[in-house]
This record gives sequence, C-alpha cells and structure tokens, in this order.
Amino acid sequence: MKWTISQLHQLQSKGLKIDEEVNVSDLVTSHKDIRDISPVNVIGRADLSSTKATFHLTITGSMVLPCSRTLVDVQYPFSIDTTETFLLKPADYDTEDDFHLVDGDVLDLTPIIKEIIILEIPIQVFCDDDKVEGAAPQSGKDWEVISEEAQNNKVDPRLAGLAKFFENDES
Repeated sequence: MKWTISQLHQLQSKGLKIDEEVNVSDLVTSHKDIRDISPVNVIGRADLSSTKATFHLTITGSMVLPCSRTLVDVQYPFSIDTTETFLLKPADYDTEDDFHLVDGDVLDLTPIIKEIIILEIPIQVFCDDDKVEGAAPQSGKDWEVISEEAQNNKVDPRLAGLAKFFENDES
C-alpha cells in the first residue's frame, strides 16, 4: 500500500478509494503474543490536498492469541476504524498535532496498519471452555485452581467453633 507523492497529487481531483488485502504475517515473528494472523482487509478512502493526505480506514481481520488462563490458542477477530493523516509538506502544520511524516517521496500505509493492529491486541484473552485439550493444568499435587466463591465459603477448621457461636447468637 504505497503511493508516491506525485501519484497522490494526480488522484487529488478524483479521490482515492481503498479496498485491499494486506499480508501482515511478519507480525507473528515481531510480536510475541500473536501466534497467527490472517491477511487483513483494508477498506476506506483518502482525502487528498496539496499539503496532506487523510486516510479514513476500516481494518478487519483475525489473529490467534494465547488464552491468559490456559495458554491455548484463541481466535480473536478485530475491526478497527481509524483516521490517519500524512503531511506531504511538513512545514505547513503545527508539530503538536497527530500527523505522520512522509519518508522521502513514498507514502507507505503498511507500517501504520501494523502499528494499529499491535495497539488493538487486548491485555487478556480468555477461551470459552476451560476444559480444552492441551490447556494448562487446573490442579496438581497439593494444589488446585478454585473460584473466589469457593475460597470465600471455605472456613478455617481452627475457627469452625467460632463460626458456630455466631450462628447461635443470630437465632
């Protein structure tokens, strides 16, 4: 997804419609949480002027992430709406605004798309079923994973007599 600045100037009167499939499979090697990612579909349009290019994009795809509880693969579909602005003449605008600078004569959207996808990765992902084959064990010798409710209802045996005292006092 590259355009030269001269191509963008030629498309200025027509506008630019985008409907492309982008291969971002190198994110699997560069980001430890992404186990697999499908090619993403990028749909949108660009508003072009002589000094800037503003892209209104919808990025959709699916990636495989590890479950935070069991470490099994979880399919995570995503759909991201974003607006990215590139300055074709950087001296014309305030540097505090959120713009991307064009490197040389070529505007490349692919690194920006990869960055947006990485920012979309959630902190935790959970699989639907805890009993998945290949999942992390939920119990072992002298330990087991329990819910908070089970933990709260469990009474220390040394204090069992005290619990009975309060039950009798309430009635």
